[in-house]
Amino acid sequence: METDEGEHVGDNGDIFVHRIKELTEEEKQRLESQNSRLIPEAKAAKLERDAKRHWDIFYKRNETKFFRDRHWTTREFQELINFDPEQRIVYLELGCGVGNMIFPLVQEGFSNFHFYACDFSPRAVEFVKSNPLFDESRMKAFCADLTTEDLFENVEANSVDIASLIFVLSAIQPSSWSQVAKLAFRALRPGGVLLFRDYGRYDMAQLRFKPGHKIADNFYMRQDGTRSYYFTEEELLKLFTDTGFEVLMNTYVQRRTVNFKEGIDVPRIFVQGKYRKPTNE
Repeated sequence: METDEGEHVGDNGDIFVHRIKELTEEEKQRLESQNSRLIPEAKAAKLERDAKRHWDIFYKRNETKFFRDRHWTTREFQELINFDPEQRIVYLELGCGVGNMIFPLVQEGFSNFHFYACDFSPRAVEFVKSNPLFDESRMKAFCADLTTEDLFENVEANSVDIASLIFVLSAIQPSSWSQVAKLAFRALRPGGVLLFRDYGRYDMAQLRFKPGHKIADNFYMRQDGTRSYYFTEEELLKLFTDTGFEVLMNTYVQRRTVNFKEGIDVPRIFVQGKYRKPTNE
């Protein structure tokens, strides 16, 4: 559906727009205050070295309870359902966590999908393997660092029909993004599609960071030592086109997180993209 302002409204209420949020004076002051105390370079370097440990501790503490299953993906990414049901689809989840994306697809009856799921955290991968829906006959879960080439110890290059990178790239330091994009590009077959969603610039979570948490521009440390970046659509457009992808979608997503029981009603900003590997590769 199109609104009067030309915004596209998705089936689950997400609003897709091609403009960055305009900050209020109070929000500008909040962002400026974050610069009063930045994380020292030595600590930032240690956060990078300890990234796997921090995510393993995160999953030890939260197990499978933190992230909700992503039942919205088939509504927002029609590429997951626009295929011949007799066709064998190879699906790769880059940064699978505990399987919040692949298991809803299994529940929805995607019987022709063969799943590969990888994550930085060994503990997260173990949670995937211990899920009652895990089926070794058509699923493979394994550890992989997306900033290296070790993915290809388990997945053949040019073999994947659909890959996803959902709330993953933001946890990786910006200097390594191009390596991740190139890895996804290499894994996909010609004509294969990468599905992307992550945190957008000036999301409420970014505005809430206090001084002492900022690593670099738009890149922050959370209390538990994990990190998060907040993207613009222009950054993602350049990243994926420079890698060689054709852009099918690249936009901001605005939505509201509402919990009436807890009195929560906050605006959220994400970025969403669909990027295709050209067929002439």
